[in-house]
Amino acid sequence: MSDFLAAIGLVFVIEGFLWAAMPRSMKRMMLEIATIPGSNLRIGGIVAMIFGVVVVWMIRG
Repeated sequence: MSDFLAAIGLVFVIEGFLWAAMPRSMKRMMLEIATIPGSNLRIGGIVAMIFGVVVVWMIRG
């Protein structure tokens, strides 16, 4: 459970850094994402989850 909480914390650190470092680009990206169909976003999310599981599996293997 502590690994999971550490991973969630790192997600917040990375996302916070991106918003702090380049707020205009992040706002532009959010507007672009709003125009992408939901099915494409869902597929991208599934691919990202699979990639994340593979990376963790290889590291913790």
